[in-house]
Amino acid sequence: MNYECIDLRVDDGVAFLFLNRPSKHNALNDQIRHELLNALESVSNDESIYAVILSGNGASFCAGGDIEAMAKRLEIPAGEIAIKGWKRHQEIQRMITLIHNMPKPIIAAVNGSAFGLGADLALACDFIIASENALFCWSYIDRAVIPDGGGMYFLPRRVGMSLAKDLIFSGRRVKFEEAMTIGIVDRYSDPGGLLENAKQWANTFKDTAKPAFMLSKRIINKSIESSLEDIFSQSNMALGMCFSSVEHRTSVENFLNR
Repeated sequence: MNYECIDLRVDDGVAFLFLNRPSKHNALNDQIRHELLNALESVSNDESIYAVILSGNGASFCAGGDIEAMAKRLEIPAGEIAIKGWKRHQEIQRMITLIHNMPKPIIAAVNGSAFGLGADLALACDFIIASENALFCWSYIDRAVIPDGGGMYFLPRRVGMSLAKDLIFSGRRVKFEEAMTIGIVDRYSDPGGLLENAKQWANTFKDTAKPAFMLSKRIINKSIESSLEDIFSQSNMALGMCFSSVEHRTSVENFLNR
C-alpha cells in the first residue's frame, strides 16, 4: 500500500512508523486511521522486524481527532450519526488493539504534543520515550466526549485511579517534567536524539526470544484484572509452548556448550 499520511521506514529490523500530517499536527482523520491500521498489520506480520517505534513527523506527536472531520460529522443526518460513529470507533479500537497486542516491542517516541486520541496512542505502546517538548493532554472533555482510545483503561494502570480521573475529568495539560514524575513517560531523551535513543532502546530487544516475548506480553497485558490462579493457568500453557520452541532449545544448548 502506498501511504500519504503514514511514513513507514525499516532500519535493520526496526520499523519506524511516523504519523505524517505535520501541517495538521498529525491529527487523525479517516485516511490516516486506515493507513495506520494497514501499516500496523504489515509490521506485525513481518518476521524480519523485531521492534517498532511510533512517532510523529513535524513538531507534534499527534493532536488527536481531526476537528475538521468532527465538524463535517455534525452535518450527517441525525438518523445516521450513531451507526456511523459506532463503525468509526470499531476502527479506532482495532487500531489501539493492534498496538497494545503488537507481537514485538513497540515504543512511542513522543516529540511534541500528544492530545486526546494521540495521548492514548502513546499509552497503548509498551514504552514511552519523550523529550522535554512532549506535552500530554486527555482533552476529550473539552469536546464534551469521553476517551475512546483506551485512555480509561491504560491511564489508571500508569498513574493510578485518582490521578487518571484528575487528568481525564479536567483535560489539563501535563508537561514533560510531571509526565516523568507520575509515570506517563518511561525515559527521557534530548529532542535531537529522540529517534536514535528510541532505536538504541529497541535494539536491546533484538535477540529476545520471540515466543517468550509474545506469550509473556499477552499475559502481562491482562495481569491486573486477573487472579493469581488465572496467571498461573495461563503461564502453565505458555511454558509448554516455550519449552518446545527452537529458541529455548538453542538457548539451553548454547549455555551447555559454553
